Parts: sequence; structure tokens; C-alpha cells
Amino acid sequence: MATLTQTAGLEQLQAICKTIRRHIIEMTGAAKSGHPGGSLSAVEILVSLYFGGHLRHDPAKPDRADRDRFLLSKGHACPVLYAVMAECGYTPIDQLNTLRKLGSIYQGHPDRRFIPSLEGSTGSLGQGLSLAIGMGLAARLDNSPARAYVVLGDGEIQEGQIWEAAMFGAYHKVDNVVAIVDYNKIQLDGFVKDIMELEPLADKWRAFGWHVIEIDGHNLAALGAAWDEARATKGKPTAVIAHTIKGKGVSFMENNPKWHGVAPSPDEVAMALKELA
Repeated sequence: MATLTQTAGLEQLQAICKTIRRHIIEMTGAAKSGHPGGSLSAVEILVSLYFGGHLRHDPAKPDRADRDRFLLSKGHACPVLYAVMAECGYTPIDQLNTLRKLGSIYQGHPDRRFIPSLEGSTGSLGQGLSLAIGMGLAARLDNSPARAYVVLGDGEIQEGQIWEAAMFGAYHKVDNVVAIVDYNKIQLDGFVKDIMELEPLADKWRAFGWHVIEIDGHNLAALGAAWDEARATKGKPTAVIAHTIKGKGVSFMENNPKWHGVAPSPDEVAMALKELA
């Protein structure tokens, strides 16, 4: 299956990342609400998958049975997913700035009632890994090459359902599932370490029976290598711990808990876009 018309090279992927970040700033600024910080931290993860030749998908045939599935479990970071889907051709680019507006397809969390090409309606935190494992099991039963990728928030994985799903996925050897932790180390109320420490995070996933890859989540080459390693791993699912920076790409947003769920003002939008020019 085609992954768009061709696989983008490193320089092109970097340019796409900058475009996606501009969309995120413009969308949340226009909405006057939303979650810019955790959207910006996940940009390279999604761009690498969708544009780097690693996610089997076809915008012309979004319902092909053998496509790979992608779920944004941390659904409040939907601006990054909407921007990527629009740039791929699934949804209209010229409507991105209707984010969170009444009647917009770009709702405050991903909703299949508005965008049927989404793989799931997400944002009720803690549930996305279970969905992905179900999709992985279904693909195995169908003898399908489809794989399931799910992005989890680091605050989100404090939820108990995540670890129940982790046990289940390893026990049933669902090796076509990749859980990606967007480990920006900030959640709604502050720094993760001050609310409920996750470390030693890699050891936790290993103890639950997962193959673990720990990388810089903004390094496109490292991300590409991680997807290849996950695909080559048999007999157990893979957890990719992607160390990221909340608000990545906008200096005044980076590593600042304020920007978890606060939209930039018009002046801040202008400053951010100048940095991303």
C-alpha cells in the first residue's frame, strides 16, 4: 500500500514538521482554547509515521482493510493529528482554523462522527492502548499485515487501564502493536515527577513483557529506526518511550506547564509564527 505518493526525505520531513507546528499555533490561537504544548511535543512522532514511509496508509482509500491503524489516545492533543491528516489529504486544510467551533469537523477531541477516517474517537484517557490491542488482535485473526500504533501521554499512563492492557498485550504476544509514550514529563497540573513519578519507566514496560525502545522523540532518524525495530520484533509488543519537550519549537512554550491547555494570544501567535518561519 502506498504511504502517500512517496516517502519524504529527512529535509522534507523537517519542513513538514515546521508546517505542522505553524498549523497547531494558528489553530489553537483561532480557537482561543486547546492544548498546544502536548501537540507540539508529538509532531515528529506523527510526521515520521505518516510521511516517512512507516505507516501503511492511503488517503485515497482510507478504509482499506490492510491499512495500519493510528490512534491518538491523548486525544486533547488533536491539533497535531488534524494538521497531519489535513496535510496528508484526508481532511481540508482550509478548515483547520475552525478547531473547536460549533459544527466543525475538527472537534476538541478526535471524533469519528465528524471525521470517519479516524480510527477511533479518543480522549477519554487510559483507553487508547486497549483499542490498539484489540485492533492488533483483529488483524492477527484476519491474517492481515495491518499494525496498530497508539500515542499515549505520560500523564495518561498513570491510569490503571493502561497497565491492564499492557499485561494483556504481552500475554497474548500481540507483536503488531506499538505503544508510543510522548514523554514530555509535564501533565495538566505540573511536572509528572511532582504528581506521580513514572520512573523507572522503561523497566516497567519491560517487566510487563514488552520490547522497549527509548529514544529522542524529536530525532526523525531515531524514530524511523524505532519503527523498523518494532516491525522486526516478534513475539511481544513494542513500547517506544519518546523523550520529548512540551511546547517544542516555540521558545516561550518549551518545558512550561502553562501551555498544557492554554491557547496563545494573538500577540503570542505572531511571536510563535515568527520563530517557526
